[in-house]
Amino acid sequence: MKINDPKTHAEVMAVFARYEQALISNDVVVLDQLFWQSEHTIRYGVGENLYGVDEILAFRNARPSAGLERSLSRTVITTYGNDFATASTLFSRGSAPGKTGRQMQTWVRMAEGWRVVAAHVSAIDTP
Repeated sequence: MKINDPKTHAEVMAVFARYEQALISNDVVVLDQLFWQSEHTIRYGVGENLYGVDEILAFRNARPSAGLERSLSRTVITTYGNDFATASTLFSRGSAPGKTGRQMQTWVRMAEGWRVVAAHVSAIDTP
């Protein structure tokens, strides 16, 4: 298995950037599109545990759309073969001083393109 094939890595970096832009601009249509539309998709958030795409979509539609801007650091994208990848990043928000956010996503290439099949978001006190 090839780790970080340049073409695959570039594809995941691009879709990760698209996801990030949709997140900070609250583009729910794109966010929903980039999550696998399945009952098997899981997203653990800072304050919620979401099982299946229906719970994820309901969360996205109910969350506030203000204060979503953030700065990323230490982003690591690793591809495994041509159809599987992980994306890990730290983030900070002006609205949450003293906190460091952590985000991990598992991406899989589906027939319709790259999709998040599992995600975890958490926050800790900044070390």
